Amino acid sequence: MSSDNGLNNPSSADTIISTTTKSFTPTGANNKKILIVDDEEDIAWCFKIALECAGFIVDIFNDPIKSLSSYKPGVYDLLLLDIRMPRMCGFELYDKIKEIDSKANVCFITAFEEYYDEFKKRFPHSEKTDWFIRKPIGIDDLIRSVKSHLN
Repeated sequence: MSSDNGLNNPSSADTIISTTTKSFTPTGANNKKILIVDDEEDIAWCFKIALECAGFIVDIFNDPIKSLSSYKPGVYDLLLLDIRMPRMCGFELYDKIKEIDSKANVCFITAFEEYYDEFKKRFPHSEKTDWFIRKPIGIDDLIRSVKSHLN
């Protein structure tokens, strides 16, 4: 006796995702372009799908080095950078991006509270406390947070 609910059939999952993103007519995002850099592929893809359904244009990278080598100033309205990544942390990636794009709008993604202290050390004069999106985060909260960072 076998039960196949579509979870073991990647083509049906792809069809569901593809159908959902193509048939949904988003409002309110005005085609703002977002870059997500997160070494956790599943999280990056979930964020991408959710934000695209909300009307954003989203590119993702799972490797911060590759994201940096592909980065072009002025292309993205918002960068969502995971803090804890191999080879280069999100703060280091931020520093490198700021060298080539001083106007980059950045928000850090993290599941760890201790990075707030490191953030305050790196940006002692920053009054911004909304530079973080905490994982895990619900889809509605993610979209709301991204919209607030863009305003």
